[in-house]
Amino acid sequence: MEELIKEYALGYTMLREAIEGLTEEELRYKPAPDKWSIHQILIHVTDSEISSTSRLKKVLAEDEPILISFDQDAWANNLGYDLLDREQHLLIFKLLRSSMKIILDHLTSEQSKRVGVYVDQGRFTFKQLLEYRVQHVRDHLDQIERVKKAYQGNQTY
Repeated sequence: MEELIKEYALGYTMLREAIEGLTEEELRYKPAPDKWSIHQILIHVTDSEISSTSRLKKVLAEDEPILISFDQDAWANNLGYDLLDREQHLLIFKLLRSSMKIILDHLTSEQSKRVGVYVDQGRFTFKQLLEYRVQHVRDHLDQIERVKKAYQGNQTY
Protein backbone atom coordinates (compact mmCIF):
# COMPACT_ATOMS: atom_id res chain seq x y z
CA MET A 1 0.00 0.00 0.00
CA GLU A 2 2.91 2.30 0.73
CA GLU A 3 4.19 2.18 -2.88
CA LEU A 4 0.67 2.75 -4.19
CA ILE A 5 0.25 5.86 -2.04
CA LYS A 6 3.67 7.11 -3.09
CA GLU A 7 2.82 6.83 -6.79
CA TYR A 8 -0.61 8.37 -6.20
CA ALA A 9 1.12 11.37 -4.60
CA LEU A 10 3.45 11.74 -7.61
CA GLY A 11 0.59 11.96 -10.14
CA TYR A 12 0.79 15.74 -10.54
CA THR A 13 4.57 15.72 -10.95
CA MET A 14 4.35 12.97 -13.56
CA LEU A 15 1.76 14.93 -15.55
CA ARG A 16 3.86 18.09 -15.35
CA GLU A 17 6.97 16.25 -16.53
CA ALA A 18 5.05 14.74 -19.45
CA ILE A 19 4.13 18.17 -20.83
CA GLU A 20 7.28 20.05 -19.95
CA GLY A 21 8.56 22.12 -22.87
CA LEU A 22 5.58 21.47 -25.14
CA THR A 23 4.30 24.33 -27.26
CA GLU A 24 0.67 25.36 -27.31
CA GLU A 25 0.45 23.86 -30.80
CA GLU A 26 1.69 20.50 -29.48
CA LEU A 27 -0.69 20.65 -26.51
CA ARG A 28 -3.65 21.36 -28.80
CA TYR A 29 -2.75 18.86 -31.53
CA LYS A 30 -5.36 16.15 -32.14
CA PRO A 31 -4.00 13.02 -33.86
CA ALA A 32 -7.45 12.42 -35.39
CA PRO A 33 -10.80 14.22 -35.27
CA ASP A 34 -12.17 11.71 -32.76
CA LYS A 35 -9.01 11.68 -30.57
CA TRP A 36 -8.18 13.98 -27.67
CA SER A 37 -5.42 16.56 -27.63
CA ILE A 38 -3.00 16.62 -24.71
CA HIS A 39 -4.88 19.69 -23.46
CA GLN A 40 -8.14 17.72 -23.47
CA ILE A 41 -6.47 14.74 -21.79
CA LEU A 42 -5.32 16.97 -18.93
CA ILE A 43 -8.80 18.45 -18.47
CA HIS A 44 -10.27 14.93 -18.50
CA VAL A 45 -7.76 13.64 -15.95
CA THR A 46 -8.73 16.48 -13.62
CA ASP A 47 -12.48 15.99 -14.13
CA SER A 48 -12.00 12.32 -13.38
CA GLU A 49 -10.01 13.21 -10.28
CA ILE A 50 -12.78 15.52 -9.04
CA SER A 51 -15.30 12.69 -9.33
CA SER A 52 -13.03 9.99 -7.97
CA THR A 53 -11.86 11.97 -4.94
CA SER A 54 -15.47 12.27 -3.87
CA ARG A 55 -15.95 8.52 -4.38
CA LEU A 56 -12.81 7.66 -2.40
CA LYS A 57 -14.01 9.81 0.49
CA LYS A 58 -17.49 8.26 0.36
CA VAL A 59 -16.00 4.78 0.69
CA LEU A 60 -13.98 5.84 3.72
CA ALA A 61 -16.81 7.76 5.37
CA GLU A 62 -19.99 5.81 4.54
CA ASP A 63 -21.01 2.16 4.78
CA GLU A 64 -20.92 0.59 1.31
CA PRO A 65 -21.97 3.72 -0.57
CA ILE A 66 -23.34 3.63 -4.09
CA LEU A 67 -20.77 5.04 -6.50
CA ILE A 68 -21.69 6.61 -9.80
CA SER A 69 -19.56 6.66 -12.93
CA PHE A 70 -19.50 9.58 -15.33
CA ASP A 71 -19.63 9.57 -19.12
CA GLN A 72 -16.17 10.88 -20.03
CA ASP A 73 -17.04 11.45 -23.68
CA ALA A 74 -20.17 13.43 -22.81
CA TRP A 75 -18.11 15.61 -20.47
CA ALA A 76 -15.39 16.15 -23.09
CA ASN A 77 -17.93 16.87 -25.84
CA ASN A 78 -20.34 19.04 -23.88
CA LEU A 79 -18.23 21.01 -21.41
CA GLY A 80 -16.06 22.90 -23.87
CA TYR A 81 -12.78 21.28 -22.90
CA ASP A 82 -10.94 23.36 -25.51
CA LEU A 83 -12.10 26.54 -23.75
CA LEU A 84 -11.13 25.48 -20.24
CA ASP A 85 -7.99 26.69 -18.47
CA ARG A 86 -5.44 23.88 -18.44
CA GLU A 87 -3.28 25.46 -15.71
CA GLN A 88 -6.32 25.92 -13.49
CA HIS A 89 -7.25 22.27 -13.97
CA LEU A 90 -3.72 21.07 -13.23
CA LEU A 91 -3.80 23.11 -10.02
CA ILE A 92 -7.13 21.51 -9.06
CA PHE A 93 -5.58 18.08 -9.72
CA LYS A 94 -2.58 18.95 -7.55
CA LEU A 95 -4.78 20.20 -4.71
CA LEU A 96 -7.04 17.14 -4.81
CA ARG A 97 -4.10 14.75 -4.71
CA SER A 98 -2.33 16.65 -1.91
CA SER A 99 -5.52 16.87 0.15
CA MET A 100 -6.07 13.10 -0.20
CA LYS A 101 -2.42 12.38 0.67
CA ILE A 102 -3.05 13.46 4.26
CA ILE A 103 -5.94 11.01 4.52
CA LEU A 104 -3.89 8.26 2.87
CA ASP A 105 -0.97 8.79 5.24
CA HIS A 106 -3.27 7.85 8.13
CA LEU A 107 -5.13 5.03 6.35
CA THR A 108 -5.53 1.82 8.33
CA SER A 109 -5.53 -1.64 6.79
CA GLU A 110 -9.22 -1.95 7.76
CA GLN A 111 -10.02 1.25 5.87
CA SER A 112 -8.27 -0.02 2.74
CA LYS A 113 -10.75 -2.92 2.73
CA ARG A 114 -13.86 -0.73 2.92
CA VAL A 115 -16.20 -1.20 -0.04
CA GLY A 116 -18.05 1.02 -2.47
CA VAL A 117 -20.60 -0.29 -4.97
CA TYR A 118 -20.95 0.77 -8.58
CA VAL A 119 -24.41 -0.14 -9.82
CA ASP A 120 -22.98 -0.86 -13.27
CA GLN A 121 -19.67 -2.47 -12.23
CA GLY A 122 -19.98 -4.12 -8.84
CA ARG A 123 -18.15 -3.93 -5.53
CA PHE A 124 -14.67 -2.43 -5.11
CA THR A 125 -12.47 -2.01 -2.09
CA PHE A 126 -10.89 1.32 -1.30
CA LYS A 127 -7.52 -0.17 -2.27
CA GLN A 128 -8.85 -1.25 -5.66
CA LEU A 129 -10.28 2.22 -6.26
CA LEU A 130 -6.94 3.79 -5.34
CA GLU A 131 -5.11 1.37 -7.66
CA TYR A 132 -7.44 2.48 -10.43
CA ARG A 133 -6.58 6.14 -9.77
CA VAL A 134 -2.89 5.37 -10.13
CA GLN A 135 -3.48 3.32 -13.28
CA HIS A 136 -5.67 6.06 -14.73
CA VAL A 137 -2.78 8.52 -14.64
CA ARG A 138 -0.39 5.90 -16.06
CA ASP A 139 -2.79 5.21 -18.94
CA HIS A 140 -3.13 8.89 -19.78
CA LEU A 141 0.62 9.45 -19.54
CA ASP A 142 0.94 6.72 -22.18
CA GLN A 143 -1.75 8.45 -24.23
CA ILE A 144 0.11 11.78 -23.95
CA GLU A 145 3.27 10.08 -25.25
CA ARG A 146 1.32 8.66 -28.21
CA VAL A 147 -0.05 12.12 -29.06
CA LYS A 148 3.45 13.63 -28.82
CA LYS A 149 4.78 10.98 -31.22
CA ALA A 150 1.86 11.53 -33.61
CA TYR A 151 2.55 15.27 -33.59
CA GLN A 152 6.25 14.70 -34.31
CA GLY A 153 5.41 12.25 -37.10
CA ASN A 154 3.04 14.76 -38.64
CA GLN A 155 5.66 17.52 -38.90
CA THR A 156 7.51 18.10 -42.16
CA TYR A 157 11.13 19.14 -41.86
